[in-house]
Amino acid sequence: MNFTQRTRGIVKMIAVVLSLALPLMLAISAADARIGGGSSSGSRGSRTFSAPPSTSTAPNAAQPFNRTMTQPGSPGMGAGAATAARGGFFNRPGMGMLGGLAAGFLGAGLLGMLFGGGMFGGLGGLSSIFGLILQIGLIIVVVRLAMNWWQRRNATASAYAGPASGPAAGPGPLASLRTGSGFGLGSGSAPLEIGPSDYEAFERLLGEIQAAWSNEDVAKLHTLATPEMVSYFTKDLAENKARNDLNKVSDVKLLQGDLAEAWREGDTDYASVAMRFSLVDKTIERSTGRLVGGSEQPTEVTEVWTFVRPRAASWELSAIQQA
Repeated sequence: MNFTQRTRGIVKMIAVVLSLALPLMLAISAADARIGGGSSSGSRGSRTFSAPPSTSTAPNAAQPFNRTMTQPGSPGMGAGAATAARGGFFNRPGMGMLGGLAAGFLGAGLLGMLFGGGMFGGLGGLSSIFGLILQIGLIIVVVRLAMNWWQRRNATASAYAGPASGPAAGPGPLASLRTGSGFGLGSGSAPLEIGPSDYEAFERLLGEIQAAWSNEDVAKLHTLATPEMVSYFTKDLAENKARNDLNKVSDVKLLQGDLAEAWREGDTDYASVAMRFSLVDKTIERSTGRLVGGSEQPTEVTEVWTFVRPRAASWELSAIQQA
């Protein structure tokens, strides 16, 4: 009797957790309706799988890419970066036995149970319930260990990355006097020199890309971003239309920005720039104009944008990463 009540309590607890998590996920999705969807997308050349250095604008490590067309092991990438990007969460470097254990339980246990097997599938009803509880408990333990490992890894990476050298960037007149825009000068030791005209181009692209997204102007986006980024934007816009939604972004204003890193690969220049900016981000129902997400009030966002410039060409957006 006590065993049955305990089982029911565990099932109820799982149901409560799922019921609380789902609305939170939907709320986060609705709040991040701006261009890029609040995720990390694009490519940074040979540094796609390496986090850009932290800066005074974005002191926290940038998130890895959720969407990228760069393949691990492509020319210019080191073996370490290729290994880090291969195999998903449970096959990250350093996971070792932990990754194999998690994959084993998920594959042989939980998925096997769904098809009539599982850990104790052949022992009858009571043993099947016991097996299910044991599997869920083991999976929870593995996930918690993995999350703790991931948090320690990020904390170590942030500690060693450090802020870019040189004067600290800040909003207001001082930053404007330095560069003629809202950007600080960033690192003075960058392999590729980034000047005031480049920062002005980055700030201009920030506004123009947001405006083109808000107007659903895919043709304009093709002139401002790489084909990879435009493919993501086009897919996101199509999903908005399927939901009868329209995301409108306005009043974009750069508050602070600085250079994370700049480098050259062959005839192509790259610059990753941390930007903190404000904008009005709202989603309305396409047919009625009713507000369904976001707000009429400005919100602040911090992201790392990577720009690419082939020789004798203009800068284009190559990636967006959440900071």
